Amino acid sequence: MAATATENSATGADTPAGGHPQRWLILGVICLAQLTVLLDNTVLNVAIPSLTTEMDASTADIQWMINAYSLVQSGLLLTAGSAADRYGRKKLLAIGLALFGIGSFLAGISESAGQLIAARAGMGIGGAVLMTTTLAVVVQIFDESERTKAIGVWGAVSSLGFAAGPLIGGVLLDHFWWGSIFLINIPVAAIGLVAVVKLVPESKNPAGDRPDLVGALLSTIGMTGVVFAIISGPEEGWGSARVLLSATVGVVVLVAFALWERRVPHPMLDMAFFADRRFVGAVAGGILVAFGMGGSLFLLTQHLQFVLHYEPLDAGLRTAPLALVIVVLNLTGLGARLLPKLGTPLTIVLGMGTIAGGLAAIATLGSDDYSGMLLGLVLMGIGIALSMPAMATAVMSAIPPEKAGVGAGVNGTLTEFGNGLGVAVLGAVLNSRFVALLPAVAAGAGSLPDALEATRTPQDEAAVADAFASGVETSQLVGAAAVLAGGLLAALLLRRAERSSQPGQAE
Repeated sequence: MAATATENSATGADTPAGGHPQRWLILGVICLAQLTVLLDNTVLNVAIPSLTTEMDASTADIQWMINAYSLVQSGLLLTAGSAADRYGRKKLLAIGLALFGIGSFLAGISESAGQLIAARAGMGIGGAVLMTTTLAVVVQIFDESERTKAIGVWGAVSSLGFAAGPLIGGVLLDHFWWGSIFLINIPVAAIGLVAVVKLVPESKNPAGDRPDLVGALLSTIGMTGVVFAIISGPEEGWGSARVLLSATVGVVVLVAFALWERRVPHPMLDMAFFADRRFVGAVAGGILVAFGMGGSLFLLTQHLQFVLHYEPLDAGLRTAPLALVIVVLNLTGLGARLLPKLGTPLTIVLGMGTIAGGLAAIATLGSDDYSGMLLGLVLMGIGIALSMPAMATAVMSAIPPEKAGVGAGVNGTLTEFGNGLGVAVLGAVLNSRFVALLPAVAAGAGSLPDALEATRTPQDEAAVADAFASGVETSQLVGAAAVLAGGLLAALLLRRAERSSQPGQAE
């Protein structure tokens, strides 16, 4: 049957015993590409002071520089996954590397905030293609005996890329100008492109669904509208016509996206997936983990540099424990060993509860010195190493094998959207609190440097720094509450899904 052929092609079930002869070398190439893409989610955080000064960028500009990349990715990931299934994963992987390299070059030579935002959006297109194809290729080249281990390595590199951005950015900014954080991607993309062409086998599903271009457009517009309103609200006022219009358009378009996906013959995101509690639980948990991580790192790097006055390299080094804990725990297989013993729901709630505890520790103990931050970073690393692989497994297990590319797209979408939303929401909380606590002499300032420039006495300067620190603390606590709630919700839905499948239905 065609369906059987489709399933085999999508899942890699036709992979010879033992997998592809060069599977581990190919995995290394794939992980290198994945690492580069994910680094760009957070590498820009340590360049915020430089960009604020050299480009005269406002807080909203900075947030858009970060969010443009994530929003474009999240809007295109599902379509990219479907296209990879249909047209060939190797082809799409090569195209993604080329687009990502070109976008990185344009970002590195940008001369204004607008140019950098546009270049970051272009990088997001390449990143979307890369993120969906890497996981699909991993599934294809490894047989079942090694597939779990390979996905664990892939997951470890993914977590490392997300957490190590501030460290790598700090090293580069300590020796070069801010554009170096983008230009470093070019040789990596070139090496990856050559390796993909020579090593990665082609695989595709000719019977796969056509790309849902209308769905991609609607989802991108909708998410952009909502996040634009969140970013602009503190500066322009939540009741302003621009913010209300943007929010309304975003919500209406997202509703239109959901209705379109229910009616179109080849949906980018099959709404029937949301009837599966495993899927809903994993999606909710994944979004809120990324929400807490993305927003936390956005706030943390600013706090280290603006309030505690660390240089970019020093700030990056002080975020390194987060990445190190994730890598060590993933490579030692702690999460993989605990998952079958504890079960997916308990593993996820334990991991997300630990992340929330880490965020709370940073907020309450790390406002004045680094020791409290260190405790929080270690706790967050432990929580991510436990929860992220479990949630990725839950998402992929809830999606039919013949839609493996779309499954990878869903997994990437929830991460990217959560990251962008975390920066937007927690950044908005920070701005609102910061502006509310500013002394009269700095009233109306749109960023910490502007507020400090308006001060006239040491007392005013201290009041501005205290206002910013208070804003960071409040934002971190909001992130902790969101992550904890997400963990409890995900565990509840996954537990119910497990119970409903016990009477004889296969998961």
